[in-house]
Amino acid sequence: QVQLVESGGASVQAGGSLTLSCVASESLFINYCLAWFRQIPGSEREMVAVLDRAGRLNYASSVKGRFDISKDYSKNTLSLQMNALKPEDTAMYYCAAVGFNTCPLYSSDYTYWGQGTQVTVSS
Repeated sequence: QVQLVESGGASVQAGGSLTLSCVASESLFINYCLAWFRQIPGSEREMVAVLDRAGRLNYASSVKGRFDISKDYSKNTLSLQMNALKPEDTAMYYCAAVGFNTCPLYSSDYTYWGQGTQVTVSS
């Protein structure tokens, strides 16, 4: 059963923008912590942005001010709007969910994962 499906990854020039989308099952979308993570080969999967069911936000310092996480309730879709992209943003991006009220920041705490979508930023 697929409950999280990412899309929107692409190759883009530095300074450009890109929006990633994650379609979630309704129960996960409404009641769970929802997050975006990213992973570069050889590195741990790192938190990019987290949105809890009350609408509270948390961003990694490396993306704060450039990325926005949001939910479209009419479409059960989690989005990540990425602006002013840098080559160091290149990674596989994943959406994730977990059923906690206080959202964790570590990938090991999340129990639902999408398949990933690749973002490549060229200088």
